[in-house]
Amino acid sequence: MIKLYMMIALGGASGACLRFFISESMLKLLGRGFPFGTLTVNILGSLLMGILYGLIDKEIITASPAKTLIGIGFLGALTTFSTFSMDSLLLLQQGHFIKMALNIILNVMVCIFMAWLGLQLVMQKG
Repeated sequence: MIKLYMMIALGGASGACLRFFISESMLKLLGRGFPFGTLTVNILGSLLMGILYGLIDKEIITASPAKTLIGIGFLGALTTFSTFSMDSLLLLQQGHFIKMALNIILNVMVCIFMAWLGLQLVMQKG
């Protein structure tokens, strides 16, 4: 059981570091006018989650330990639903209704699409 938690911790630490790097990079590149960092990590994480599940489904990799290390640890720390929720709430409180709606629509719809795309990329290779 300790090995399982260590894998989650290792994946989580790596995902959190990448999340910080991407968020900071987007902030420097595009500014504070819209939560692009959160959107970017959610899109990337959704694509990677689709790829992971496709690889598991095709038995290219085994669910354990990949699902634990990558799915729960790395992608769990990389993607940022709690940050997405707070970003949306702050936009609402600041009266930026269009930006809030855009943030919600993009994070939900684009991320679902990216998860589907990631799965399709793996499933079509045969």
